[in-house]
Amino acid sequence: MVTGPSRSLAEAATPGSRKGGAMSAYDSTADTLRHSRRVGELMGRPIVELVQRSTQHDLSKTETPELELFDEHTPALRGLTYGSDEYAASLEALRPALEHHYAHNPHHPEHHADGVRGMTLVDLVEMLADWRAATERHDTGDLGRSLEINAARFHISPQLQQILRNTAEHYGWL
Repeated sequence: MVTGPSRSLAEAATPGSRKGGAMSAYDSTADTLRHSRRVGELMGRPIVELVQRSTQHDLSKTETPELELFDEHTPALRGLTYGSDEYAASLEALRPALEHHYAHNPHHPEHHADGVRGMTLVDLVEMLADWRAATERHDTGDLGRSLEINAARFHISPQLQQILRNTAEHYGWL
């Protein structure tokens, strides 16, 4: 949120209208306010998409062909440590549901031909929130450890890995 004095566009357009400074024929405030409003308009589109995704996340798991397999195998996953050999083996039984799920949900790197490189920022935000929520389903869940495992698994660059970590820390998820 911007703090401090605000001026209307009409006040900003008045030559020499600055207080406490040298008189100037040009006051940049009107241009800055137009720019600020335009950035807000442009940010609206990803905000709307994030809100939509927040209400539609993983709904494909509630229908065939995913539902039946997730009903059968999810309870066993809860007691396993993410990234362990046992966890990977149990996912094999879920393979048909996971393939369908990944094909229909762009917040998974597996959805994209080039993995994480094919994702958008909105995909990444949803992915990170998904990873955080997934850690909460396991007794041994640890987002920091998941970030390390997934960086190797999905070939995430150190720079993007740090951005994901920064974001998780910013929201208190680590």
